[in-house]
Amino acid sequence: MARTDGDGGSSSKDGGKEPALVRSVDRAVTALEVVAARGEIGITELSEELGVHKSTASRLVAALVRRGLLEQRGDRGRIALGFGVVRLAAAATGSMDLARLGQPVCQQLAEEVGETVNLAVHDGEAAINVAQEFGASSVTTRNWVGRRTPLHATSAGKVLLAYMGDAERRTILRRRLPRFTESTITEPAALREELARVVDEGHARSFEELEVGLHAVAVPVWGPGNEVIAALSAAGPAYRLPRRRARAIVPDLRAAAEDLSTHLGWVGASG
Repeated sequence: MARTDGDGGSSSKDGGKEPALVRSVDRAVTALEVVAARGEIGITELSEELGVHKSTASRLVAALVRRGLLEQRGDRGRIALGFGVVRLAAAATGSMDLARLGQPVCQQLAEEVGETVNLAVHDGEAAINVAQEFGASSVTTRNWVGRRTPLHATSAGKVLLAYMGDAERRTILRRRLPRFTESTITEPAALREELARVVDEGHARSFEELEVGLHAVAVPVWGPGNEVIAALSAAGPAYRLPRRRARAIVPDLRAAAEDLSTHLGWVGASG
């Protein structure tokens, strides 16, 4: 383990210096671990644990307090974990629960439709796949789990775009939309029209918009607050999943998505 000397660089095994940014991140993570282990700790104790000057520890704590990851309690300035850590943990737990509950749903759906099935969530300006299963007819075993895909050029991404908040969607549509094939929708007005159709029909399609020869269709997955939290999609080569068949399997996707939504606490549309 590297030894830190005050505000100087951390001495690595090869005698070099760690970049300042890496050193700061390492100290921040270590500080969170120390506070988590102690429950509460003072600045002096924390500086000793980190092997840095008290002023350095104070600046580090101040930055983490601003982000809600630490909080100072009482007049003595004792430091404890902040609610920001809980928020991050809840988000991570939610994604893991979604993947865990979604995997068997993906497996059953892949068996029914014979195509590759993916479960994706919104991740900044992209969609990220958290679960995947291959159907018996799949001609490829490409692993999409953990892969970020563009929102505007995929069926799952269009679902997530269509149901996200208006302000966030406007921000994304104001940016340049990259073209992947001749079929990619890159004009904001055309994409808005497409997203309105997604909401109206309850599913999204992507016909060779991300890759030539690749077709996909997706439906929303609902959470307990009646909000869309994920998209369930089936994808396959255009020759085996033509437009007509893609539309024909939408009821299968919708039934699977509703099953998963129910397990996630969704109680059905209100009104």
